[in-house]
Amino acid sequence: MTSKLETSRRPDTAVTTTTATTHAGNHPLISEARGWTGRTWALLLVLCGALFLDALDISMVGVALPSIGADLGMDPTALQWIVSGYVLGYGGLLLLGGRASDLLGRRRVFLAAVLVFGVASVVTAVLSNDLAIIALRFVKGVAAAFTVPAGLSIITTTFAEGPARNRALSIYTVSGASGFSLGLVFGGVLTELGWRATFLLPGPVALAIAAVAWRVVPRAAVPSFRLRDFDLLGAVTVTGALLLTVFTVVEAPGRGWASATTLGSAAVALGLLVAFVLTELRHPAPLVRLGILRSPSLVHANVAGAVMFGCYAAFQFLVTLFLQDTLGWSPLSMALAFLPAGVLVAASSLHVDKLLAVVRTEVLIATGLTAFFAAYVLFFRVGLDLSYAAVLLPTMLLLGVGFAIAFPSINAQATAGVADDEQGLASGLVNTSVQVGGAIMMALVTAVLGSHAGEPGATGAAGALVGLHAGLQVIVGLTVVGVLVSALMLYRGRRPRLALD
Repeated sequence: MTSKLETSRRPDTAVTTTTATTHAGNHPLISEARGWTGRTWALLLVLCGALFLDALDISMVGVALPSIGADLGMDPTALQWIVSGYVLGYGGLLLLGGRASDLLGRRRVFLAAVLVFGVASVVTAVLSNDLAIIALRFVKGVAAAFTVPAGLSIITTTFAEGPARNRALSIYTVSGASGFSLGLVFGGVLTELGWRATFLLPGPVALAIAAVAWRVVPRAAVPSFRLRDFDLLGAVTVTGALLLTVFTVVEAPGRGWASATTLGSAAVALGLLVAFVLTELRHPAPLVRLGILRSPSLVHANVAGAVMFGCYAAFQFLVTLFLQDTLGWSPLSMALAFLPAGVLVAASSLHVDKLLAVVRTEVLIATGLTAFFAAYVLFFRVGLDLSYAAVLLPTMLLLGVGFAIAFPSINAQATAGVADDEQGLASGLVNTSVQVGGAIMMALVTAVLGSHAGEPGATGAAGALVGLHAGLQVIVGLTVVGVLVSALMLYRGRRPRLALD
């Protein structure tokens, strides 16, 4: 059921005549870019708060990893699962989360996912078993996979297209960037008090967000659905394939690359991936319409996103362990050292749209990845007498520039030229690639650390520096691949087309 809301132009406002469709619950779309009510701001606050919390959790816990490892006796191989478990749950089920919000109701899915996130945070904070912690981190990632697409779709179905929606989405985007930046500081401060505080903090906040959301998120009619409308088999097979891939890479150095366990888990992972592809080809409502991957621009965006975030996540993991475990930095000192990159991203997020309007996304992606490459190469100068001003600060500034330029450009390119009814799929795919890239890259550098652990002279500070450099080589190599793919896209776009008779 729909109705129309007419708003005429008045001399004292900047609101033009707008036709807005209402929700099934008779809630008109918010069409004025100014003059929002308190309820409007409360709605936007809870949606932005949920995204802020998701981003905050990733960076905050990352700072606490050395303290967690020292207290629970977890080595880097086990520690990486605390981050990888979260991002694999997030990335593996993100597309299913978007589908669920459409079929089960955005409000219902958002509230349930935020509650699960909050409860899992509180429970994780009191656990001391590493496997239980990793399992609940995976659960939190799954909750985020349902929260984010539901929250985004609430914005796009509550704020009318145009200035109001653009303003809401800008605030929403800045919230995510700010959460990631401030998570470093929060993580440093809370870890000084005790690493369990980094697990606990999101719990009460998430429960408070759910309580406010119950009152302010508009109700809408929930469409009828059938179980076969959910591609559950596709979600299970792709998530299982990703989990087994990471397990195989992480465990291979200790068990042997040619061991039965390594080859067996790799074979099962490949089998699950094949099963996923077959499922998507046959399912009436697949998570991924595989034909969309014929778009070179979309494939480029996914590769660039996986390389960009994957290499950065691996870099942060390596440097966090090196600064705290080897050089003896406090968690807060390490967090403040990384902060310039996050501040640069948050400060630029409201202005990068102007850059996107005048420069091709392929150029911006190539430029951003080149900045990442320069940052990682610069960090090769790191030593046991690390100079913040000469090495770490310029590295962080280059990373901030890379993120500020590349990340929005990747998202813009992923959805450019895609049909309206597949915009959500394209956006979900690139965000999935970003999260999965982080898990796989962390697995690779963890495998590199594991392969160096048994070498002669690999103990102590000198051995840690050797492992750091080896991990950096992998990160630089994969970043070069991303730059070359972007350069190829630039060449493809500029190549003149020949007229054939």
